[in-house]
Amino acid sequence: MTILCVRFQPPTGDETALLGLLGLLEDFTPVVQALPPDMVLADLRGAERYFGRDAVELASMIRVRALAHLGIDCAIGAGPGPMPARVALRDARPGVTGVAPGEPDALAEFLAERPVATLPGVDPATVRTLGAYGLDTLGQVAAAPLPTLQRLIGARAGRELREKASGIDRGRVVPNAVSRSLATERPFTRDEPDPGRHRRALLSAAEELGARLRALDKVCRTLTLTVRHADSPSTTRSRTLAEPTAHSVALTRTAYGLYEALGLERARVRAVALRAEGLDPAERASYQLTFDPVDEKARRVEEVADRVRAKFGARAMLPGALAA
Repeated sequence: MTILCVRFQPPTGDETALLGLLGLLEDFTPVVQALPPDMVLADLRGAERYFGRDAVELASMIRVRALAHLGIDCAIGAGPGPMPARVALRDARPGVTGVAPGEPDALAEFLAERPVATLPGVDPATVRTLGAYGLDTLGQVAAAPLPTLQRLIGARAGRELREKASGIDRGRVVPNAVSRSLATERPFTRDEPDPGRHRRALLSAAEELGARLRALDKVCRTLTLTVRHADSPSTTRSRTLAEPTAHSVALTRTAYGLYEALGLERARVRAVALRAEGLDPAERASYQLTFDPVDEKARRVEEVADRVRAKFGARAMLPGALAA
């Protein structure tokens, strides 16, 4: 067993918590892949040798540290690959790691009686199609002729599904720094045409992202704006910042620039969302010194606001435009 699949228990959907779990797992291995909103894969091959413990023993250490440092319990599955580890997660119980066998024959037997929907990435339409032909379990899929599966769900999908049902997992843990991000959304109670309300929502979102980044001692390199329209697909734009930052004023300025570049002109908007991407430790980021007293004052106000919010709650101190 070299791969762990770790999930918050119960799921929180909190991206800040996900970021914390990523950092905790990186104390054991650099090969960590986020599966938002609340799941992480970790390849422990190097960690097993370094710590002199197997993956199940390391899983117990991770569970204890997550409780101690993050206040979060974790359900953990272990297996020889990402797919078996995710399936084994279904067998996890409080304090007990679900384990998929490492031997190929034992792994195929472990999977055989499970429903097809157990496999990660199998959509409901595929499950219904296979079920209509009596292929309800992974063992039945593994035993089915490959041409039959390919006629039912397609050549590539049929081959890949049969391999996975037989316990063959060609997947690997791919560190995905781009997924290490923070996001927030501001939905409107109705389809909103007022640009002033759009900008107010962006200000609120940027303030929240800045506060969350500073609480984590992180800075972001890229800001992404997504606008969900009432009558058309969402529009997404990204901008790389002049320097990595957690400064709410800089995030707000960038968000406004992205919004204005869209030229919406009183379009009816259902929601706006901001995502801070490319997160780095604040201590590694360079900061361009400035003699602008307005900027320095804004940063000092942020420091005070962060302390007030930490003590009295997120809405204890807000920009004047949001206080109404």
